[in-house]
Amino acid sequence: MSDKQNSVVGGKHAKIALGLLVIVYIFNFVDRQIISILAEDIKADLGISNSDIGFLFGTAFGVFYSVVGIPMGKLADSWNRKNLISLGLSFWSLMTALSGTAKSFLSLSIYRFGVGIGESTATPSAYSLLSDYFSPKVRATVLSIYSSGLYIGAAIGLFLGGWILDTWNSAYPDPANAPFGLKGWQAAFMGVGLPGILLSLITYTFIKEPIRGMSEGIITEPSKEPFKDTFKEFIGLTPISFIGKKDFATPKGQRELAKTLSINFLIASTIFLVCYALYLVTEDFLQWVAWGIGTYLVCTWIQSLSKRDPVAFGLMFRSKAIVYSFLSFPCIPFVGYAYSAFTPSFYINQHGMTALEIGTLIGLVTAVGSFIGVIGGGYFGDKLKEKYVGGRLYVIFVGGILITALGCLGMIYTESTNTSIVFNFIYHIGSSVYVGCAATTVTNLVLPRMRAMSGAFFILTLSMVGLALGPYTLGRISDLFESQGYLPGDAMQTSMALILLILIIPTITLFMAVKHLKEDEESVTQRAKELGENI
Repeated sequence: MSDKQNSVVGGKHAKIALGLLVIVYIFNFVDRQIISILAEDIKADLGISNSDIGFLFGTAFGVFYSVVGIPMGKLADSWNRKNLISLGLSFWSLMTALSGTAKSFLSLSIYRFGVGIGESTATPSAYSLLSDYFSPKVRATVLSIYSSGLYIGAAIGLFLGGWILDTWNSAYPDPANAPFGLKGWQAAFMGVGLPGILLSLITYTFIKEPIRGMSEGIITEPSKEPFKDTFKEFIGLTPISFIGKKDFATPKGQRELAKTLSINFLIASTIFLVCYALYLVTEDFLQWVAWGIGTYLVCTWIQSLSKRDPVAFGLMFRSKAIVYSFLSFPCIPFVGYAYSAFTPSFYINQHGMTALEIGTLIGLVTAVGSFIGVIGGGYFGDKLKEKYVGGRLYVIFVGGILITALGCLGMIYTESTNTSIVFNFIYHIGSSVYVGCAATTVTNLVLPRMRAMSGAFFILTLSMVGLALGPYTLGRISDLFESQGYLPGDAMQTSMALILLILIIPTITLFMAVKHLKEDEESVTQRAKELGENI
């Protein structure tokens, strides 16, 4: 099959790719979400706290997912994307299965690091591939369909985790009599991890690579040295990237190098002092070491990008619309990831539900509510965009902020379990609306050759703020309330209410993004040319 035939916009291969990528994303979130339904058993078995669970769910996964996602985004922009997706899928599935062998908090953390590294390949590659396969007019809808896998996977993860956990623990109340001495939570990790390896073979066989830039007629030739370019991106995460022959060639170059390294040292020192202070307050060493290293590498990469690819840097960080967007979007998953990590614990402690009941009911609510939200958000975002320049961002405000807050407060404060589940349904509709609209807003503000990289940075902001801090913060606040004598359910309830305060930030910054959106979208090509891009 020729590349030309593979690249028919919206054609057969586009639909096959979309369908398979949705399934990949389902597996992605099954492996990511399952730890939440297993949390109470893991806490009891390994002797860890809610903040430790928050670290395992969020930081341990999110930091590596975010940081490695940057060079993986570069590789997706320059190499075969379906190959990258297939390799990443097989690796993170193996790491999930190996999580079932963990005997300590440290070993489970290491495997979660591995899951994050593997999953970092998927979304940047998928965003780039689907942007080439489908017209910009339907891109938010397409990316929303792809993103629905997130919520379907989260629901399946809850159901499978709860079912395997309760079934295994009922069959083997004494783990010594279980196959290989496995506990229920360990069997659950293995049960959801191993099938992903088979799926990686299917994606490798049936997804076809389209011509890059085909959907918009901006054909981009593939890189001749994709792995060399990716290695440079890895190096770009470190100060080594600043040191080169060019920098030392002239006195001016040496002065520029000294200035750059001084700024980098200041950044490193600031991050160290902040993280050390947070460690002294919380005593959570791994949390702040991991987050501090991740934050430093991200800052170094941004600094390095300005030297290595000034066009990409200019489009991504000198656009007011995209900067305000990057400030807005992570606040919504900060709440979403925190609630995802601890909703099962909330219902176990506050409403007396079993893991299987939560996996079935909350899993169904998560799947249906989030599917409605993500598809509806993409659809209405595309429709409103035709009439209003900020249409997609208006949809995010209504769903991601207003409906999310209403659903969360109703879910945690109603005494009736059934009513709480209804509000949980409303919350999942609202909190999932932003996904397709946010991703499309970001990709529309850069050139085709840098979509995967901008998508990777978009995911990075969601992960470093939302995933790496949201679950941990909720877990830490809950631990503090428990230490003050609160019952576990009451502590979790109060903590879940307090973190909603972060939604004040996007309430302001979203409308600042709208203010600059029209000008920045219309001037992408012009600004790229002014920055030196050969178009």
